[in-house]
Amino acid sequence: MASLSWALRVVATRPRWIIFQGLGPRPLSSSAGPTTEKSVPYQQTLKREQDSSRGPSRPLPSEANVVLIGGGSLGCQTLYHLAKLGVRGVVLLERDQLTSGTTWHTAGLLWQLRPSDVEVELLAHTRRVVNHDLPEETGLHTGWIQNGGLFIASNRQRLDEYKRLMSLGKAYGVESHVLSPAETKALYPLMHVDDLYGTLYVPHDGTMDPAGTCSTLARAATIRGAQVIENCPVTGIRVRTDDFGVRRVAAVETEHGPIRTPVVVNCAGVWAGAIGRMAGVKVPLVAMHHAYVVTERIEGIQNMPNVRDHDASVYLRLQGDALSVGGYEANPIFWEEVSDRFAFGLFDLDWDVFTQHIQGAINRVPVLEKTGVKSTVCGPESFTPDHKPLMGEAPELRGFFLGCGFNSAGMMLGGGCGQELAHWIVHGRPEKDMYSYDIRRFHHSLTDHHRWVRERSHESYAKNYSVVFPHDEPLAGRNMRRDPLHEELLGQGCVFQERHGWERPGWFSPRGVAPVLDYDYYGAYGHQVHKDYTYNQLLGDEYTFDFPPHHDIIRKECLACRGAAAVFDMSYFGKFYLVGPDARRAADWLFSADVSRPPGSTVYTCMLNHRGGTESDLTVSRLDPGSQDSPLAPAFKGDGYYLAVGGAVAQHNWSHITSVLQDQCFQCQLIDRSEDLGMISVQGPASRAILQEVLEADLSNEAFPFSTHKLVRAAGHLVRAMRLSFVGELGWELHVPRADCVPVYRAVMAAGAKHGLVNAGYRAIDSLSIEKGYRHWHADLRPDDSPLEAGLAFTCKLRSNVPFLGREALEQQRASGLRRRLLCFTVDEKVPMFGLEAIWRNGQVVGHVRRADFGFAIDKTVAYGYIRDPSGSPVSLDFMKSGDYTLERMGVTYAAQAHMKSPFDPDNKRVKGIY
Repeated sequence: MASLSWALRVVATRPRWIIFQGLGPRPLSSSAGPTTEKSVPYQQTLKREQDSSRGPSRPLPSEANVVLIGGGSLGCQTLYHLAKLGVRGVVLLERDQLTSGTTWHTAGLLWQLRPSDVEVELLAHTRRVVNHDLPEETGLHTGWIQNGGLFIASNRQRLDEYKRLMSLGKAYGVESHVLSPAETKALYPLMHVDDLYGTLYVPHDGTMDPAGTCSTLARAATIRGAQVIENCPVTGIRVRTDDFGVRRVAAVETEHGPIRTPVVVNCAGVWAGAIGRMAGVKVPLVAMHHAYVVTERIEGIQNMPNVRDHDASVYLRLQGDALSVGGYEANPIFWEEVSDRFAFGLFDLDWDVFTQHIQGAINRVPVLEKTGVKSTVCGPESFTPDHKPLMGEAPELRGFFLGCGFNSAGMMLGGGCGQELAHWIVHGRPEKDMYSYDIRRFHHSLTDHHRWVRERSHESYAKNYSVVFPHDEPLAGRNMRRDPLHEELLGQGCVFQERHGWERPGWFSPRGVAPVLDYDYYGAYGHQVHKDYTYNQLLGDEYTFDFPPHHDIIRKECLACRGAAAVFDMSYFGKFYLVGPDARRAADWLFSADVSRPPGSTVYTCMLNHRGGTESDLTVSRLDPGSQDSPLAPAFKGDGYYLAVGGAVAQHNWSHITSVLQDQCFQCQLIDRSEDLGMISVQGPASRAILQEVLEADLSNEAFPFSTHKLVRAAGHLVRAMRLSFVGELGWELHVPRADCVPVYRAVMAAGAKHGLVNAGYRAIDSLSIEKGYRHWHADLRPDDSPLEAGLAFTCKLRSNVPFLGREALEQQRASGLRRRLLCFTVDEKVPMFGLEAIWRNGQVVGHVRRADFGFAIDKTVAYGYIRDPSGSPVSLDFMKSGDYTLERMGVTYAAQAHMKSPFDPDNKRVKGIY
């Protein structure tokens, strides 16, 4: 059998044009079907002799409470967890045999540490299921092998990233150790360590056998009454429309008859898109070839840990006395025409694509140069635009859930995600914060946009092993949604950020224009890499865990806002109107605060779920009824409300509100005007003087109080002005019809010239808002955080008798005591923090930092994180105040001061115009 070095030499000695055909100018996709099957490195598979004439493995029931489609990791895990929750009438349909799609050939690795606290929890549950729960319940071995994991750092930034993971792991009890090159060599004698900065060793990492795990999951589920039906392809999803015009799942159709059901779960992996099309549901994923090779026996490799050498884009998985070698390349092959007859099949390995991993593998474990290749494994995997799974109920169809798009991590995330998906189906919400996986995170204009899905999925694949820096931005799928001020701000040096399709201002560079160019695929598939790409160079400058080089530029934006005024383009915000006969009832139920105030009032509020978790924070403005329809107000009678929500989460808000309206049968309309309105915000001590020259209105405290809004003229254009602040200063938001945004903006800038008005972006907002103690949704405020825990009790109308969604959970939480609380910290030593730092109190880890940034007005790092009492008791105010706190950043602790109030302007004088 050929060795890895042979493969490297073959590619190296080919004519140059042939090499480049493989590594660059090669077709973007492949429509070839699977080839002759090859052995995969497991002692068993679930494969049995195929018989196309054989019917389903058991008779189909006429109805079921839940039907899962797909017998891979997610299907089996969700089946198991639904059964554990006591759900009856659960059926899993597999068109061939369990694991026959993509699960059977997966590497089965499980790493416990990821740069996300939620993922650390999900991985911990998977490990618990395969290592403890299943063997205890069934007496069967799942194939779990705990041989540890070793993360390789060949540069300082990579080692810094691993140290961040180590600090986060301490908050979750995950043992890990930073090793020197010498210590690494002692642990792994066959490893070349001369080029290492160090490694991170996680002794309780390991591997799973896909077949052993899935068969044991199915066994445990069927013992509890669930049914697994193999050899039963799904041919359609039957949909009904209810009396309110809502589309709902009615039945699953198969080649062997229908099954009536109100709930379908799409766990079809690579084939999830086809299942989605049957139901009219968009599933944004693509299929790609993903490969590894299995070596011959290597003397001395036994019991060695699995290895991830991210900088070489390669992993080494222990396989008995051999290694599996794989990775992520910049030019993966797309599987364009996904075959519905694929089962237990593989593709021929494209050595031109795979060879880029060989040099890294040989460099790390030199004995591989003379080691033979026993087998090659190249199969399809599904990948998504942000390298996160697709989960939750589809917004287009009630009762249709997704559990797919796992980016080759379905085995390791399967247990945690299967549990959360089961809770989602049964209780209407997962227990943990799953927003990053929720299909509703994507704007509906993107989920079936072929170019966007393809480009972003490619970049996510190619950058899978890249260092996760705090201020990175994608280069793919850009300029999809641009607000009316985009060109105006671009010309003034705006460096844009991308948030779910929107281009929003990040910060303003004095170096001039930095446009975002069309995606160059990092030079793959014959594309020419952009030369002198200013935007990419600016991003590259920010690839650091230290203060970025643009730190002082952002400082100037922040201090200008504090000292004079700054203008922020917030046009990408979601802007909805809630009107109709039941609008008042709907608003009372949806919003935690009392929004039934007189027209002209604006209220900051939250929207909660049944568990009391926070689905959103937003402003709700009560409107006067009117007969003229315009972007500034629809025509309506009775009650009406204008909702302004963060643009990055607008689709999530829309879907949440829509679901609640449907569930409660409220007769009202939710109207989306996000594209029709811009939003210009002027904040700072000079904002009143500036806007008084632009707005035809009295802006005094008496005439225009805080938290009110009016329709006024701005430079001759009708706008809705709101006196609000998101940075802790005197300020107004101007909600402007799209066509009028540029002239209004120019008028504001002209009036502000003599007052020191500057442009500022969201990097400044992040700093200013955390300095003032304002919450950011999905950072320090998430669906598993209650307003009481987050210090937002003032947004909840608990003193009234008005019922609202989540009220009962809050009342129960208040009565039993808060088991965790959000606490503010400042660090005197000037050190950058970005979140994930461990929080120590009196020598014990009590939590981790959710969000951190530098506060320029107070000249300190500010951090927010939830803390718990290690005794399990409720977290009292005395407990919070009395502790001696430190924050651990990359293994080093820094003294921290806890604050019960905002460290900046704790008496809220500035928002009242008191300076």
